[in-house]
Amino acid sequence: MNTDPPIFPSFLRPMRADETEQVDALLRGAFGGPKEAELVVKLRKSGVMAGEMVLPLGDGVIGYYALSKMVEPKGWLCLAPVAIAPEWQGKNHGKRMISQLVAWAESTKQPVVVLGQVAFYEAAGFSQAQASQLQSPYPVEHTMLAGHDGTPAAKLTYPKAFEGL
Repeated sequence: MNTDPPIFPSFLRPMRADETEQVDALLRGAFGGPKEAELVVKLRKSGVMAGEMVLPLGDGVIGYYALSKMVEPKGWLCLAPVAIAPEWQGKNHGKRMISQLVAWAESTKQPVVVLGQVAFYEAAGFSQAQASQLQSPYPVEHTMLAGHDGTPAAKLTYPKAFEGL
C-alpha cells in the first residue's frame, strides 16, 4: 500500500525566469506542437507581455497562462495561451487558474479579452455577452471579456505576435 501523501499543485504564482524551458515544454505538450510556445517567445521579445503565471507542482510546472497588452483598446489585456499539462487536464486546474484571473480583473476593473472555448471560459467567469459588441479579426462568437462593466463597442487590435495564428 502506498503511504505517500497525495501530490497536489500549489498556488498560482508569477513565472520565474528559470522556468522558461519548463513552460516551453508544457506548451508544446499541451498543444501538441510549437505554435503556442513560439507565440510566447514573440510576445516576450516584442515587449508586450504583461504577465506570465504558472501553476507549480513540486519542482515542475503543470499550468500556465500569459497576459499581453492589446494594441487597441489601450490598457486592455489579452489572455493567450492557457495550458495545463495533459495528464492534469480535466481536474479543474485550468478553471481554477482562470477563475482567479477573472476575480483579479473584476476587482481591478482591468479588461481582459480571451478567444477560445466558450463553455470553458464562461464557466471560469468570462462573458461572451459582454464581448458581443466588440469588433475582432478573430471569430467574435469565441471572444469573451472579463473586468469590464457593460457591453463595450470597441475594435480589438491584438499584438503583432498573434498575426498568422
